[in-house]
Amino acid sequence: MTDDKDLVWEEVRTEHIVQDEWIDFRKTAYKFPDGNIFEPYYTYSRRDYVVIVASDEEGNLICVKQFRQGIREVTVEFPAGGIERKDGKQYGERDHAEAEDALAAAKRELSEETGYESDEWTHLITIPSNATIADNYAFIFRARNCKKKSDQKLDEMEFLNVEKYTPEEIEKMISEGGFKQAMHILGWLLSERKQ
Repeated sequence: MTDDKDLVWEEVRTEHIVQDEWIDFRKTAYKFPDGNIFEPYYTYSRRDYVVIVASDEEGNLICVKQFRQGIREVTVEFPAGGIERKDGKQYGERDHAEAEDALAAAKRELSEETGYESDEWTHLITIPSNATIADNYAFIFRARNCKKKSDQKLDEMEFLNVEKYTPEEIEKMISEGGFKQAMHILGWLLSERKQ
């Protein structure tokens, strides 16, 4: 077996192209293990987030429909949202002392986006959102037997509708390309595996 240190790219220099309250978008020059320099390599930093595969007492999946700017479409997906940071940043070093607990964030997001709450939570996985170009992580949870407790409490940038689907409808949307968030599909597949 080879030593993983032989695979590490060395950062030569980094320019912060956009560094505001929402994102740190960087252009970096890297020295490869063979000594060659490659540039530009673009990466970004965003805050960690949660995804909640939530079902009601009848086993229907609680989903949200909203516009997604990247693909310019209205999508069906599971409730999700950013983990709040105590330092007010939207990104940066993954100092968990500066961040809201992931399960607390999942409970908050489910309640805010849908008005549903659950007492049955399972952590499915914590995984890099896009290890190639981003440094944030997705914390994926399963919430069962959710009950409607309140109205939505949406942020000023959130415009979404709550809809319920059977497991068969979720499977059909995924197989036909109608359920378009990769981390949400991962959450669904893991939740089905861990029944």
